[in-house]
Amino acid sequence: MANIARRDPFAVDDLFDDLMKGFFVRPMRYTGAEAPAVQIKMDVKEDDKAYTVHAEMPGVKKEDIHVSVEGGMVTIAAEVKRESEQKEGEKVIHSERYYGKVSRGFSLGQDVDEANAKARFDNGVLELVLPKRAVSASRRLAIE
Repeated sequence: MANIARRDPFAVDDLFDDLMKGFFVRPMRYTGAEAPAVQIKMDVKEDDKAYTVHAEMPGVKKEDIHVSVEGGMVTIAAEVKRESEQKEGEKVIHSERYYGKVSRGFSLGQDVDEANAKARFDNGVLELVLPKRAVSASRRLAIE
């Protein structure tokens, strides 16, 4: 998680910095790196039969998303490509949009039935329906 610190927006030194940068209100400041690391935001829900994952991936094309499932481990990776439409005589003054690769992996409490897993991408949200693999009943072994 990014290091976020509260600050007084009326502090004299910060107010002057904001005026010089062209931003009059800056309610938070990131400490450390210039920009926070981009992370795929997601919700994971579970019922008796399956896990459902909703992952926000705005600006990503469907063909640039890769999902892998191995046992109970799920990995989502995507790439946002920069499409430069810069006109002659135009220059970028400030850009906060992310371009590049991002991935996120997580493990679930139970193995997934990969053969029946489904993925759907609509309006920047990836939906995964990951059915749980049937748990084999334990068997007591006879000792010879």
